[in-house]
Amino acid sequence: MVEAVLNTARDKMAKTCSVYERDMQSIRAGRANPQVLDRITVDYYGTPTPIQQVGNISVPEARLMVITPWEPKMITPIEKAIQTSDLGLNPSNDGKVIRLVFPELNEERRKDLTKQASRAAEEAKVAVRAIRRDAMEQIKKMKKNSEITEDDQRDAEEDLQKITDKAIKDVDGIYAAKEKEIMEV
Repeated sequence: MVEAVLNTARDKMAKTCSVYERDMQSIRAGRANPQVLDRITVDYYGTPTPIQQVGNISVPEARLMVITPWEPKMITPIEKAIQTSDLGLNPSNDGKVIRLVFPELNEERRKDLTKQASRAAEEAKVAVRAIRRDAMEQIKKMKKNSEITEDDQRDAEEDLQKITDKAIKDVDGIYAAKEKEIMEV
């Protein structure tokens, strides 16, 4: 019974960490990374479609990304989708492919991106703590209903705290890696 609560909390915390990690991959760090386009959709015959599904994305150089649409008429909608996104990139095309040049990040932009990553890390930690709080309430309810003993409750709460500490450590590790990547010149 208690194990089910702990396993559920562990799974939810792991999902929170993976969502945070995915969010961090979409933050542009001055290097061309196809994952920055993950959140951008383009209108494809009236359906919002991810850019990856309407063309081929390649990274021939560290600061250059090339998008080759499967249909030449998709160049304009892809360009518009990138321009209206929050990436801050200006696409250029030659009629066949779209080129995205990733400019060198200046110090101010690096600090902004680090703050953005830090805010997202804090949000992930808050989510982890909310999961812990919910699990803690379930454990206390079990004790109140005499389903478990006081010793079982204490052990479960200690285990839950260990799971929470690990999840928060994982979030901190993801943030530290992203911060290092952003601040790297």
